[in-house]
Amino acid sequence: MTTRVHIALRGVVQGVGFRPFVYRLATGLGLGGWVMNSPAGVFIEAEGPREAVDELLLRIGSERPPLSSIQSMESTLLDPVGATTFAILPSDSSGETGTLVLPDIAPCGDCLAEMHDPSDRRYRYPFTNCTHCGPRFTIIESLPYDRPNTSMKAFTMCPACAAEYADPGNRRFHAQPIACPVCGPRLALGDPRGAVSAEGDDALLAAAALLRDGRIVAVKGIGGFQLMVDAANDDAVMRLRARKMREGKPFALMAADVEAVRRLCEVSPLEERALLSPEAPIVLLAKRREGQQAGAARDSSPVAPGNPSLGIMLPASPMHHLLMEALGAPVVATSGNLSDEPICIDNDDALARLGRIADAFLVHDRPVVRHADDSILRVVLGRELIMRRARGFAPLPVPLHASTEGMLAVGAHLKNTVAVSRGTNAFLSQHLGDLETEQSLAAFRRSIADLTSMFDVKPVRVVSDMHPDYLSSGFARASGLPAVSVQHHHAHIAACMADNDLRGDVLGISWDGTGYGPDGSVWGGEFLLTDGPSYERAATFRQFRLPGGDRAIREPRRQAIGLLYAHLGDEAFALGTLPPLRTFGAGEIANLRTMLKGGINSPLTSSAGRLFDAVASLAGLRQVSTYEGEAAMALEFAVAAGVDEAYALTVAAPGRERETAVEPRWIVDWSAMLGALLEDIDAGTGTPLVSARFHNGLVECAVEVARRVKRERVVLSGGCFQNRYLLERMVRRLGEEGFRAYWHQRVPPNDGGIALGQIAVAGGVTKS
Repeated sequence: MTTRVHIALRGVVQGVGFRPFVYRLATGLGLGGWVMNSPAGVFIEAEGPREAVDELLLRIGSERPPLSSIQSMESTLLDPVGATTFAILPSDSSGETGTLVLPDIAPCGDCLAEMHDPSDRRYRYPFTNCTHCGPRFTIIESLPYDRPNTSMKAFTMCPACAAEYADPGNRRFHAQPIACPVCGPRLALGDPRGAVSAEGDDALLAAAALLRDGRIVAVKGIGGFQLMVDAANDDAVMRLRARKMREGKPFALMAADVEAVRRLCEVSPLEERALLSPEAPIVLLAKRREGQQAGAARDSSPVAPGNPSLGIMLPASPMHHLLMEALGAPVVATSGNLSDEPICIDNDDALARLGRIADAFLVHDRPVVRHADDSILRVVLGRELIMRRARGFAPLPVPLHASTEGMLAVGAHLKNTVAVSRGTNAFLSQHLGDLETEQSLAAFRRSIADLTSMFDVKPVRVVSDMHPDYLSSGFARASGLPAVSVQHHHAHIAACMADNDLRGDVLGISWDGTGYGPDGSVWGGEFLLTDGPSYERAATFRQFRLPGGDRAIREPRRQAIGLLYAHLGDEAFALGTLPPLRTFGAGEIANLRTMLKGGINSPLTSSAGRLFDAVASLAGLRQVSTYEGEAAMALEFAVAAGVDEAYALTVAAPGRERETAVEPRWIVDWSAMLGALLEDIDAGTGTPLVSARFHNGLVECAVEVARRVKRERVVLSGGCFQNRYLLERMVRRLGEEGFRAYWHQRVPPNDGGIALGQIAVAGGVTKS
């Protein structure tokens, strides 16, 4: 019996070779009909024997292209029309957008093999790609995903590429970025004034020679510029630090292959899988043990000073593969920007902004439509934890339990991302960075325009952080749309719930550096009872003051003095032998005392992140930070292994009656912990033991709060849970006490996940 079926596919079904796959499958089954892209997804109509039509429906799901993802497949039987041949129809630009845009994908094995084959016409061509790999998100200008709607539209296919593009049996059948040395993008090497000295393969080889000679080269990659330098050349690395104004923050590395990575770091099977994945992220790996270290992994290297880990990635494009093969050694590959700015994507802009940093520029003439930093992840507790979500992951959606149609979430101030909702999906932007500069704000606005246009979202409501002075919050107020604000730590927990597909009541532990509380104080050590849309503050850390406000955040020594003053009052200033007090002169100490006594420019905080910083200062690890989280990271790195001793933190009711749900049931008091810590420091106890006792004490107080709350599910979010020791011990101890812990996976625990949480809270999608 002849049957005709209409199939509507939604998901990651464009830019992955889905139409060629359907064409080959349908023709192999002897079916007539067509397949077509549209803004709403991929539509198929197929006609033939019922058995063949049923087989088509089954095999679409089981044999789909490896990089595709089907979120829904709806089929409707229709009257036959007598179709006997199958075709790929031109894309339909009308209708509602429901398609997911694929991220940029590292080169596949077939493309790399061609690029290394001297007999192949794409031999050593740095822009080789096919339907299974290559740029997507960073070249798309609009949907549907067809070449005229990408930055490849300026490159007219040569006859050979056109033949491959039109051949159903070819791997490049309808590959939109298809290119070759005859008709595709080309490399050029220039100086900081823009004068070109070499082109094509000569440019790449000349750039490699400059890197070997210790020069800094700005390289235009998939999602923008990177700054590269020989990782083993300490002088070159220090020169890059000075020019980029990046004093101590670790640099990421790029290595040619996994074996090169193994010479620097320990690599587990899960970490190897992450390195080799199509996303090609930066993976945080433990440096090889003492005596096995070499090159950029040695403790004295300025690549990642004082850090037991290295962030390493493998080449994310054919160009990177060729460059790393020509070099034969790892390079620093850091974002092509100045501090607090988005990475450069335009050749002229790069010359203007990076001209004082780079000695040379390896560029190409394919426009980058939007920037995408390298993603960062680490393997924790046997699974991946995304710490920066960008190239390779954005803008894939996070599915939600309920429709939140038409929401725009503008995220936080630091590590900003934005998000839009369409149906039951939240589409999260790539990492945008800190909203500190005009360039960052421009990127923020472009990303909002990108997401709303790409997914055809017409916002009906804008959601922001509760902090009134965040630039993102100001954007929300000025948008002209109905606006709602979501408390920062509430958003953290909701993001983790969405990341773990959770609904219903949970205890959320949200620990970070800063978040505005509805009482006007700085929150950051929060235990929230929530079902999604609302929350109750079960517990929080005892507050202390930050003398100097924002300046105190950059100076852990000020946080330490604020903590000591809250504990001891004026007696704190008699402890002149403690590391933080030794760094101030008598006049500065007098000013600090005045500020703390009068509460002048000294906001109260309950922040766990600030507690980490203060303890790091007291332990003599960091008095002034050169980048966010430096002091807390130093404390984490100092932890002694195998220690179960813990400083005591008490959990007690506050001194007055609760009047609202944002006032805590209990206060976690660190006084006993601080007293014991000061005794240890006075006795000369080593920092590793002090750090272990501090971390363990925090975990035990969290377990105690969980016991009192009696919620089986405990959700962990906030920047403090990027701390591997803290996270692993917390999960283990909660499990031992009968609780089920949940932590982040594909959305960062830091403020990069706030936009997702804002949508989840405002839409009520985590409520059971």
